[in-house]
Amino acid sequence: MADIRRILDALPHRYPFLLVDRVLETTGSDAIVALKNVTINEPFFPGHFPQHPVMPGVLIVEAMAQAGGILLLEALPDAKGKTVYFMAIDGARFRRPVVPGDQLRLEVTVTQRRGSVVRLAGRALVDGQLACEAEMMAKVVEG
Repeated sequence: MADIRRILDALPHRYPFLLVDRVLETTGSDAIVALKNVTINEPFFPGHFPQHPVMPGVLIVEAMAQAGGILLLEALPDAKGKTVYFMAIDGARFRRPVVPGDQLRLEVTVTQRRGSVVRLAGRALVDGQLACEAEMMAKVVEG
C-alpha cells in the first residue's frame, strides 16, 4: 500500500490535479489498484453541475491514467527524472455517474509493452459497480 507521500514522489501532479489518494496494491509491474475519494470540495463541482454535481468523465479517465503512471514509474529502476505522457485513450465508456461521497476504485492493467510505449486497460468502480472503462496508451520519457 502506498500513502500520499509515495504518490507525490512518483507523479508530477499536484493540487488540484492530483487524482489518486492511495495505492492499495500492485502486481509486479503489470497491475495496480488505487483509490480516489470524491468529495464535494473538489474544485470542478461548482461548475459541473451546480445543482447536480457529477465528476467529469475526462477526470475519471485522468485518475485511471495517473494510477497507470504510478505503476509504470514505480516499476522502473531508474525512474528519477522520467515522466509518463499519455498518447491515446480508446474505447472510453461511462456506465454510471460519479458523485460527491463516492470512492473510485481504479484498476489498471498493462496489456502490451513495446519499448517505452505501453498499452493499459483501466476500470473505475464505485461500490463494485463499473463507472468507467477505457484503454490507454502511454510512453515513459525523460524529463
